[in-house]
Amino acid sequence: MYYFHKNTVTLWQNIQPMAENSTFKAMEAIVERTENGKILIPDDFTLCGTPDSVRSGLTRLCKNGKLNRFAKGIYYIPLYDKWDGTPREPSLDAVAQRIADRDKARIIPTGIYALNRLGLSTQVPTNIVYITDGSARQVKFGAGKSIIFRHSNDLSNFAYQSKIMQLAIMAMREIGERSITEEQIAKIKNIIKDSVSEDDFNHDIVLTPIWIRKILQR
Repeated sequence: MYYFHKNTVTLWQNIQPMAENSTFKAMEAIVERTENGKILIPDDFTLCGTPDSVRSGLTRLCKNGKLNRFAKGIYYIPLYDKWDGTPREPSLDAVAQRIADRDKARIIPTGIYALNRLGLSTQVPTNIVYITDGSARQVKFGAGKSIIFRHSNDLSNFAYQSKIMQLAIMAMREIGERSITEEQIAKIKNIIKDSVSEDDFNHDIVLTPIWIRKILQR
Protein backbone atom coordinates (compact mmCIF):
# COMPACT_ATOMS: atom_id res chain seq x y z
CA MET A 1 0.00 0.00 0.00
CA TYR A 2 2.81 2.39 0.82
CA TYR A 3 4.52 1.70 -2.49
CA PHE A 4 1.31 2.50 -4.40
CA HIS A 5 0.81 5.70 -2.44
CA LYS A 6 4.38 6.78 -3.05
CA ASN A 7 4.06 6.23 -6.79
CA THR A 8 0.72 8.09 -6.85
CA VAL A 9 2.22 11.10 -5.11
CA THR A 10 5.21 11.08 -7.46
CA LEU A 11 2.93 10.85 -10.49
CA TRP A 12 0.82 13.80 -9.26
CA GLN A 13 3.95 15.85 -8.62
CA ASN A 14 4.93 15.32 -12.25
CA ILE A 15 1.45 15.94 -13.68
CA GLN A 16 0.67 19.13 -11.74
CA PRO A 17 3.39 21.32 -13.32
CA MET A 18 2.44 19.94 -16.74
CA ALA A 19 -1.23 20.84 -16.17
CA GLU A 20 -0.36 24.34 -14.96
CA ASN A 21 1.91 24.87 -17.96
CA SER A 22 -0.87 23.72 -20.28
CA THR A 23 -3.24 26.19 -18.62
CA PHE A 24 -0.69 28.97 -18.96
CA LYS A 25 -0.18 28.26 -22.66
CA ALA A 26 -3.94 28.37 -23.26
CA MET A 27 -4.23 31.63 -21.31
CA GLU A 28 -1.25 33.12 -23.12
CA ALA A 29 -2.88 32.31 -26.46
CA ILE A 30 -6.04 34.17 -25.42
CA VAL A 31 -4.01 37.20 -24.33
CA GLU A 32 -1.96 37.28 -27.54
CA ARG A 33 -5.04 37.42 -29.76
CA THR A 34 -6.75 40.09 -27.64
CA GLU A 35 -6.44 43.75 -28.63
CA ASN A 36 -4.31 46.15 -26.59
CA GLY A 37 -6.15 47.83 -23.72
CA LYS A 38 -8.84 45.14 -23.53
CA ILE A 39 -10.02 44.31 -20.00
CA LEU A 40 -9.92 40.68 -18.93
CA ILE A 41 -11.16 38.92 -15.80
CA PRO A 42 -10.56 35.38 -14.46
CA ASP A 43 -13.91 34.28 -15.94
CA ASP A 44 -12.41 34.81 -19.41
CA PHE A 45 -10.04 31.89 -18.73
CA THR A 46 -12.41 29.37 -17.14
CA LEU A 47 -11.98 26.90 -19.99
CA CYS A 48 -8.20 26.97 -19.64
CA GLY A 49 -7.92 25.05 -16.36
CA THR A 50 -8.74 24.93 -12.68
CA PRO A 51 -9.26 28.13 -10.64
CA ASP A 52 -5.87 27.61 -8.94
CA SER A 53 -4.03 27.13 -12.23
CA VAL A 54 -5.78 30.17 -13.73
CA ARG A 55 -4.71 32.31 -10.74
CA SER A 56 -1.16 31.05 -11.20
CA GLY A 57 -1.35 31.82 -14.90
CA LEU A 58 -2.55 35.37 -14.29
CA THR A 59 0.38 35.95 -11.95
CA ARG A 60 2.83 34.69 -14.58
CA LEU A 61 1.26 36.79 -17.33
CA CYS A 62 1.60 39.89 -15.15
CA LYS A 63 5.22 39.07 -14.30
CA ASN A 64 6.21 38.70 -17.95
CA GLY A 65 4.42 41.94 -18.90
CA LYS A 66 1.69 40.44 -21.05
CA LEU A 67 -1.01 41.54 -18.61
CA ASN A 68 -1.35 44.45 -16.19
CA ARG A 69 -3.38 44.23 -12.99
CA PHE A 70 -5.84 47.11 -12.56
CA ALA A 71 -7.48 45.89 -9.36
CA LYS A 72 -8.25 42.62 -7.65
CA GLY A 73 -9.66 40.27 -10.29
CA ILE A 74 -9.39 42.88 -13.08
CA TYR A 75 -6.59 42.85 -15.68
CA TYR A 76 -5.92 44.47 -19.02
CA ILE A 77 -3.67 44.04 -22.04
CA PRO A 78 -0.93 46.70 -21.88
CA LEU A 79 -1.66 49.78 -23.96
CA TYR A 80 0.81 52.51 -24.86
CA ASP A 81 0.35 56.04 -26.15
CA LYS A 82 1.02 56.09 -29.90
CA TRP A 83 2.91 59.39 -29.67
CA ASP A 84 5.24 59.08 -26.69
CA GLY A 85 4.95 55.39 -25.78
CA THR A 86 3.81 56.01 -22.20
CA PRO A 87 1.62 53.30 -20.61
CA ARG A 88 -2.12 53.99 -20.54
CA GLU A 89 -4.80 52.49 -18.34
CA PRO A 90 -8.28 51.61 -19.57
CA SER A 91 -11.00 54.17 -18.90
CA LEU A 92 -12.93 53.88 -15.65
CA ASP A 93 -16.12 53.55 -17.68
CA ALA A 94 -14.65 50.57 -19.53
CA VAL A 95 -13.67 48.91 -16.25
CA ALA A 96 -17.07 49.59 -14.69
CA GLN A 97 -18.90 48.30 -17.76
CA ARG A 98 -16.81 45.11 -17.83
CA ILE A 99 -17.75 44.43 -14.19
CA ALA A 100 -21.41 45.14 -15.00
CA ASP A 101 -21.29 42.78 -17.99
CA ARG A 102 -19.82 40.06 -15.80
CA ASP A 103 -22.59 40.54 -13.24
CA LYS A 104 -25.28 40.93 -15.93
CA ALA A 105 -26.18 44.30 -14.42
CA ARG A 106 -26.89 47.80 -15.71
CA ILE A 107 -25.01 50.86 -14.46
CA ILE A 108 -25.36 54.65 -14.66
CA PRO A 109 -22.70 57.27 -13.73
CA THR A 110 -23.87 59.59 -10.97
CA GLY A 111 -22.70 62.55 -8.92
CA ILE A 112 -19.68 64.64 -9.91
CA TYR A 113 -18.62 61.95 -12.36
CA ALA A 114 -21.86 62.39 -14.32
CA LEU A 115 -21.06 66.11 -14.61
CA ASN A 116 -17.55 65.27 -15.76
CA ARG A 117 -18.80 62.81 -18.37
CA LEU A 118 -21.19 65.40 -19.74
CA GLY A 119 -18.47 68.06 -19.91
CA LEU A 120 -20.00 70.24 -17.21
CA SER A 121 -17.08 69.77 -14.81
CA THR A 122 -13.37 69.07 -15.12
CA GLN A 123 -13.28 67.53 -11.66
CA VAL A 124 -12.69 63.77 -11.52
CA PRO A 125 -13.69 62.43 -8.09
CA THR A 126 -11.49 59.99 -6.20
CA ASN A 127 -14.46 57.65 -5.81
CA ILE A 128 -16.42 57.09 -9.03
CA VAL A 129 -20.05 56.25 -8.20
CA TYR A 130 -22.54 54.34 -10.35
CA ILE A 131 -26.05 53.25 -9.52
CA THR A 132 -26.84 49.69 -10.57
CA ASP A 133 -29.67 47.20 -10.65
CA GLY A 134 -27.09 44.60 -9.63
CA SER A 135 -25.26 44.02 -6.38
CA ALA A 136 -23.67 46.83 -4.41
CA ARG A 137 -19.88 46.61 -4.35
CA GLN A 138 -16.68 48.62 -4.23
CA VAL A 139 -13.65 48.04 -6.45
CA LYS A 140 -10.49 49.62 -5.06
CA PHE A 141 -7.59 50.64 -7.28
CA GLY A 142 -4.59 52.94 -7.19
CA ALA A 143 -3.88 55.04 -4.12
CA GLY A 144 -7.15 55.39 -2.23
CA LYS A 145 -9.34 55.37 -5.36
CA SER A 146 -12.38 53.22 -6.02
CA ILE A 147 -15.33 52.49 -8.26
CA ILE A 148 -18.50 52.25 -6.18
CA PHE A 149 -21.69 50.51 -7.31
CA ARG A 150 -24.80 51.48 -5.33
CA HIS A 151 -27.88 49.34 -5.79
CA SER A 152 -31.03 51.18 -6.88
CA ASN A 153 -34.56 49.80 -6.68
CA ASP A 154 -35.87 52.61 -8.91
CA LEU A 155 -36.02 50.77 -12.24
CA SER A 156 -37.14 53.94 -14.06
CA ASN A 157 -33.50 55.05 -13.87
CA PHE A 158 -32.65 52.22 -16.27
CA ALA A 159 -35.59 52.71 -18.66
CA TYR A 160 -34.06 55.53 -20.73
CA GLN A 161 -33.56 54.79 -24.41
CA SER A 162 -30.82 57.41 -24.76
CA LYS A 163 -27.64 57.09 -22.71
CA ILE A 164 -26.99 60.81 -23.18
CA MET A 165 -30.45 61.68 -21.89
CA GLN A 166 -29.92 59.35 -18.95
CA LEU A 167 -26.57 61.00 -18.17
CA ALA A 168 -28.04 64.51 -18.51
CA ILE A 169 -30.77 63.71 -15.99
CA MET A 170 -28.23 62.34 -13.50
CA ALA A 171 -26.11 65.48 -13.94
CA MET A 172 -29.09 67.78 -13.39
CA ARG A 173 -30.09 65.84 -10.28
CA GLU A 174 -26.55 66.27 -8.95
CA ILE A 175 -26.63 70.03 -9.52
CA GLY A 176 -30.12 70.40 -8.04
CA GLU A 177 -33.18 72.46 -8.94
CA ARG A 178 -32.12 75.49 -6.88
CA SER A 179 -28.49 75.50 -7.95
CA ILE A 180 -28.60 74.86 -11.69
CA THR A 181 -27.64 77.92 -13.76
CA GLU A 182 -28.94 79.15 -17.10
CA GLU A 183 -25.49 78.52 -18.57
CA GLN A 184 -25.58 74.89 -17.46
CA ILE A 185 -29.12 74.48 -18.76
CA ALA A 186 -28.09 75.86 -22.14
CA LYS A 187 -25.15 73.44 -22.35
CA ILE A 188 -27.29 70.46 -21.41
CA LYS A 189 -29.98 71.41 -23.94
CA ASN A 190 -27.39 71.74 -26.70
CA ILE A 191 -25.92 68.34 -25.85
CA ILE A 192 -29.38 66.76 -25.95
CA LYS A 193 -30.25 68.55 -29.22
CA ASP A 194 -27.05 67.30 -30.88
CA SER A 195 -27.09 63.73 -29.52
CA VAL A 196 -30.64 62.60 -28.76
CA SER A 197 -33.22 61.73 -31.41
CA GLU A 198 -36.72 63.18 -31.22
CA ASP A 199 -38.21 59.72 -30.59
CA ASP A 200 -35.78 59.01 -27.74
CA PHE A 201 -36.37 62.44 -26.22
CA ASN A 202 -40.15 62.01 -26.29
CA HIS A 203 -39.83 58.58 -24.69
CA ASP A 204 -37.35 59.61 -22.03
CA ILE A 205 -38.75 62.98 -20.99
CA VAL A 206 -41.73 61.34 -19.24
CA LEU A 207 -39.29 59.46 -16.98
CA THR A 208 -37.69 62.62 -15.61
CA PRO A 209 -38.54 64.47 -12.40
CA ILE A 210 -41.14 67.20 -13.00
CA TRP A 211 -38.72 70.10 -12.43
CA ILE A 212 -36.28 68.70 -14.97
CA ARG A 213 -39.09 68.05 -17.45
CA LYS A 214 -40.23 71.70 -17.22
CA ILE A 215 -36.69 72.95 -17.86
CA LEU A 216 -36.00 70.69 -20.84
CA GLN A 217 -39.39 71.33 -22.50
CA ARG A 218 -39.44 75.11 -22.20
